[in-house]
Amino acid sequence: MSSLTFALTDSSTMLRRVLRHTARNPSTLVMAIVLPTVILLLLNYAFGGAIHTGGAYINYLVPGIVLMGASYSASATAVAVATDSSQGIIDRFRTMAIARSSVLTGHVVGSVLRAMLGLALVVLVALAIGYRPAATPVHWLAVIGLVALMLLAIAWIATAMGLATGSAAGAASLAAILQILPFMSGAFVPTNTMPGWLQAFTANQPMTHIVAALRALLANTQAGNQGWIAIIWFAGLATAGYLWARAAFDRQAHR
Repeated sequence: MSSLTFALTDSSTMLRRVLRHTARNPSTLVMAIVLPTVILLLLNYAFGGAIHTGGAYINYLVPGIVLMGASYSASATAVAVATDSSQGIIDRFRTMAIARSSVLTGHVVGSVLRAMLGLALVVLVALAIGYRPAATPVHWLAVIGLVALMLLAIAWIATAMGLATGSAAGAASLAAILQILPFMSGAFVPTNTMPGWLQAFTANQPMTHIVAALRALLANTQAGNQGWIAIIWFAGLATAGYLWARAAFDRQAHR
């Protein structure tokens, strides 16, 4: 078999390991569903009447909840990688005749699949309480593609954080940076209601672009350049996260 085939086979083995751990410890998946759902219900019913977005607030809110759920997946990934690193499991994998990239790829793909499942269930809850998207099947495919790209970028960055910190506590603390970004974007309120000094940041950070693209696609309206800007942002972040993770992985190997 070719080296690519070996890498794919080893990556699938590592992916099964990650999924098996998720099945044995479902608290991670449960929190990926419960926390966004609680925030969805809280913002929609407690604060939705005070936030004016030009339409039903839940239609504005749900894309932001998707962003928040995606960003919270970073913590679980970073902690899992840091735990493997601190307990010497990654070092053991290095001694085996497996593709070195498969160790990281298993965590990343497992993180994306776990988060996609959690977000799908949250969207079902939103539909049950009144969310009514106007997206066509093509728009839904575009939404899924954008969310998958965002999750891939977040997963690689979280993997790098887990390797760089080497401890579960440190990884969780560093991943909290990603959890703050949705709140400093147009995810929950229009950016033009923010102070001018904050608008300069929120208008140009990746979360604002992707939530605007998701909101337009789900509402079947024009997204303008927001979708392409979001793709460029998250493709770049995925590449940067991958390079950072590989550098941290190689640096550990030389200790």
